[in-house]
Amino acid sequence: MRKYVAEFFGTFWLVLGGCGSAVLAAAFPNVGIGLLGVSLAFGLTVLTMAYAIGHISGCHLNPAVSIGLWAGGRFKAGELLPYIIAQVIGAVVAGGVLFIIAGGKAGFDVAAGFASNGYGAHSPGGYSLVAALVTEIVMTMMFLLVILGATDKRAPQGMAPAAIGLCLTLIHLISIPVTNTSVNPARSTGVAIFAGGWAIEQLWLFWIAPIIGAVIGAVIYRYIAGSGKED
Repeated sequence: MRKYVAEFFGTFWLVLGGCGSAVLAAAFPNVGIGLLGVSLAFGLTVLTMAYAIGHISGCHLNPAVSIGLWAGGRFKAGELLPYIIAQVIGAVVAGGVLFIIAGGKAGFDVAAGFASNGYGAHSPGGYSLVAALVTEIVMTMMFLLVILGATDKRAPQGMAPAAIGLCLTLIHLISIPVTNTSVNPARSTGVAIFAGGWAIEQLWLFWIAPIIGAVIGAVIYRYIAGSGKED
């Protein structure tokens, strides 16, 4: 149970920190943090939580990561569902807290998107469904490659949180204009529930694509990593 509670709070922090920076600070008058700031915020949430709860739950914070770790032989199938439930609940609670905070400002309009992920007319840059699908698959694939590689027992010890956090920052720098960056079904769900409408209608892509990408990344890593011995 402690592992699931850790995943709840870890995912809560990821959504509150990452999406909160997008909703509250990205375009704040004169001192907005912009795309770079939001990208760093998401990376920092993972970095800080990896040190805080990595030794308790592994710090997945993401259903796609949990599934990818299972596909990579690093996680038990029997724990997948409880982990995913804890992650989604943590994301939704964070979305609720953010909704309350953001709603405290006059003129707040959840219809503006509330940091939701989207494609087509709801893509920040107007990118198509196909572009969004490819982006989410490839970004999550690379995320899993980095996660599995950085946490491999043969990798430099103690550096995994930094590598994973910086990887997520880079992913956001690349893909915010395309989909507002998901690579995490829980993160997408946590804010889409409060945005409603189109955000819920397009949510399917931000479950399917990250999971596909995570499994592909895990399969590729298992092949290239081998057993650690020269063939």
